[in-house]
Amino acid sequence: MQYFNNNLFADADTPYQDARYVIFGVPFDGTTSFMAGTRDGPDAIRKVSYNFEQFLPEFGYTLSEAGIHDLGNLEVASVPEDVISAVEEITCQIRKDGKIPIVLGGEHSITLGSYRAFSSECFVVCDAHLDLREEFGNTPYNHACITRRVNEAGAKETFIIGARSGTEEEYEFAKNLNLYSADCVRERGITDILDEISRKIAGRSVYLSIDADAIDCCLTPGLGTPEPFGITHFDVRDVIRRIGPLAEAFDYMEVCPIDAGQTAAVAAKLIREFIAAHQIKNEK
Repeated sequence: MQYFNNNLFADADTPYQDARYVIFGVPFDGTTSFMAGTRDGPDAIRKVSYNFEQFLPEFGYTLSEAGIHDLGNLEVASVPEDVISAVEEITCQIRKDGKIPIVLGGEHSITLGSYRAFSSECFVVCDAHLDLREEFGNTPYNHACITRRVNEAGAKETFIIGARSGTEEEYEFAKNLNLYSADCVRERGITDILDEISRKIAGRSVYLSIDADAIDCCLTPGLGTPEPFGITHFDVRDVIRRIGPLAEAFDYMEVCPIDAGQTAAVAAKLIREFIAAHQIKNEK
């Protein structure tokens, strides 16, 4: 693991060989299209994670019992394809070792690497943007293209929750996917939507990805591509509690710590929620 410099997530002190959950950060924002800074997201999330008690009262669970290891941050290249390949390589190793990867971004293009390690049948993503462009910024590996690349990489069915931004071409492409816009979540309620998604993914492998900008920027303003009129942190928590236990891999992307710390705090709290929900559901 010589590629990593250590800066641990709270309670992630289980030795790698004994851990069930393995965290690593990818401080890359080389294809950022509006505001840079998501490279600082992984460490901002880690720093605020020490603010929270080990005990999660909603689950009646103490997080330190889960068996968590934090590898630190991947030393990233400047070319997105190379970063994606490096993420795929380390995620494949984590999978081979029988552990659950938790990837901290960094920009959303990183997800393609960790997804490739699993090629899960279903890709569930919370995101303000469709991210279905064929290319952007002269590269097909831009963060604005991630969901399209994941579809090409093997996802049989894609579920996008919270989207409210995209081109006309992207919305045309999205007709072949399962799109639940932020307005749809507001009108139907997240519980009804998660009931529907749960029925569709039952018995199938799942990759769960959270883009921080799915949450309304008025609630969590530390974002590189902020969009108002989004879903809430409670909605994302419900997604993680419901879909997280079914996921074989998880990532939390695009925290840009330019605010007073609330976006990173929400991310750290939700990562803890994922671990607790997944562990309790899948305890052997």
